[in-house]
Amino acid sequence: MQKRLQILFMNQWKTYFIDSELPIGYYYSDRVNADDLGNSKDTDRCLIGNLNRVREGYPYVYSAHAPGCSGGKRYSGYSQKLRPNFEYFLSCGIPGKMKGERYKKTPDLVKEYLKNHPPFKAPNKYLVFKRFDKFSETEEPLAFIFFAVSDVLSGLFTLANYDRKDPNGVIAPMGSGCSSILNYPIDESKLADPRCILGMFDVSARPSVPGNTLTFTIPAKKFESMVNDMDDSFLITESWKLVEQRL
Repeated sequence: MQKRLQILFMNQWKTYFIDSELPIGYYYSDRVNADDLGNSKDTDRCLIGNLNRVREGYPYVYSAHAPGCSGGKRYSGYSQKLRPNFEYFLSCGIPGKMKGERYKKTPDLVKEYLKNHPPFKAPNKYLVFKRFDKFSETEEPLAFIFFAVSDVLSGLFTLANYDRKDPNGVIAPMGSGCSSILNYPIDESKLADPRCILGMFDVSARPSVPGNTLTFTIPAKKFESMVNDMDDSFLITESWKLVEQRL
């Protein structure tokens, strides 16, 4: 990560968001240093749950061989498979055989949903997560994840739309907690004008975060433009200062 950008964001974040939690970022790589591997721990079956240590400053190294649920593997690109009868698992279930999560009304709706969300293959052996202040200049994050409360979200949301002529700088697509921080942001990062992803509406993953927390994930290209806009935006107004007092 550019040292200039890292220093600028740290200063701006402290100025406008006071003591709010720093974001975490991630990147794919075929090589991971020994310290990152040694300090990485699998403490939760859910990928989201394993990021709680990252929020505290520890690295987390994920891969095809790491323990965890099938959703985390799929949306990180380390598996292209779905469990048998997945369309029933996500919807109504199969009486006497499988309980359904009831996130979609019918199995056919699940099949249609999956047509528009094909799996992808992870480009490298490892997926490395780190808190923003822990990145070196040689590491290039793909996106940044903010675990944020509503006042912080309002600031990020407004800043994401600051330089757009349309009102859709942020999207909140349905999906698992890990898809909202990985799959959708990675897709957006390939676009000329990427959008931010509001996430963590996944009921199954909600127990892994505090009750008042959602995620706001920003593709790296968009993140840099947002940081550069901070000093000219609403963040310097009295309106934001009233919100800032509660942070």
